[in-house]
This record gives sequence, C-alpha cells and structure tokens, in this order.
Amino acid sequence: MTTQELASSLQGKLIVSCQAPPGDPMRETGTLVRLARSAEAGGGVAIRANEPEVVAAIVEAVDLPVIGLWKDGDTGVYITPTVRHALALVEAGATVVAADATDRPRPDGSTFAELVEAVHAAGALVMADISTLAEGITAAGQGADFVSTTLSGYVPGTPKLTGPDLDLVAELSAAIDVPVVAEGRINTPEDAAQALARGAHSIVVGTAITAPTALTTRFVAGIAQA
Repeated sequence: MTTQELASSLQGKLIVSCQAPPGDPMRETGTLVRLARSAEAGGGVAIRANEPEVVAAIVEAVDLPVIGLWKDGDTGVYITPTVRHALALVEAGATVVAADATDRPRPDGSTFAELVEAVHAAGALVMADISTLAEGITAAGQGADFVSTTLSGYVPGTPKLTGPDLDLVAELSAAIDVPVVAEGRINTPEDAAQALARGAHSIVVGTAITAPTALTTRFVAGIAQA
C-alpha cells in the first residue's frame, strides 16, 4: 500500500490502539486480537498494536492496516528504539511502523533517518512519534510518511495536559506536508472532533476505548472525590 492510498483511507477517521501495559490482565494476545476485531466492527479504520507477536496475530484477524510498534523498556527512546525492532514489525506484517522520532539518542546509536530508510526498503511505511513541533518538522524531512503527536506530554519539557495537545496538532498541520495524526489523551469524541478541526488528518484513541483497568481507576478516583 502506498502512502497516498493509506492516507486516503485514514483521512478523517479513527485508528484504535489495542495495547495493554505490562502486568495488566488485558495483556494477552488473544484478548488484544478481540479488541482489534471489536474496533473493526465499530468502524475503526486501522489498528495500532505493540510487539511483533501481537501485530502478526491482529494482521491475521482483521481486514485493516496495522500500525506496529515495539515498546522495549520504559525510559528514554523505547518505542521501536532500533532498526532491528522496526524490521521485526515489518516481518510480522505491519503496514506502518511507528517509532520514536524525538531528538533523544537511540540505544543502538542509529538515527531515525536510518530507521526510515530500512523500513522503506523492506516495503513498509513509517509513523514518527514526536513530542514537539521541531521534532515533527525534522521527522517529515527525514522521510516519515505520517507524524503523530504521541509523545507530547511524555517527554521532559513538553506540556503536561489533561487532554490532547491541540496546539501542536495545529502547528504541525500548518508546517509540514505529511499527514498529522493526533494521539495522546484523546478522552472523548469531542476531543477527537476538535483535533480534526485543528488540522489532524486522523485520530488515534487507545485508553478511552481499550483500557478497562485505566478507565475503572479513573471512575474509582472520581467517586472517591465525591
């Protein structure tokens, strides 16, 4: 699938992130596959999934493009941190590889541009997960096919917001030609609509749809404050 074809299929639509953190009861391949099938049934147009095993299983189970990533660790660059991680996701069937494209050093000493080159050579596309406008502009210049606001608020020095970073979405949309994907703290359909209105090409929602543990915790905290 070409970038143009995929971009057209995603425009104005919802991508559902079907992931679960370590130790969570939902972190089981069969469970995550069922989440992906449910997202497809509900009208999602693509799935974002973590780790090659899960990516491969979801690719087999749904008739949607899968955006694969591989979280390795929990500090620094840990979203698809090396070329090796990226190519394993392509091998698993990911249409798009999502990778950290912040300005932090990668653990294998490689560059984001080298990862992009390797993934393109293997026949897949790249989504750059960034935290700032400058990183998004750089990632687009290095060949990223999509730029996502995934890491805004999760990297030191970026705004700590309770909702999506709509200003970053708008700034990126005005500054680069590649599609901008809004991701991060999109808690309601209204948040998603606002992101599209500010220039997002498409929307990724995870926790608000596929994370019952986190949602339960939120309700419990709200009741405790009542």
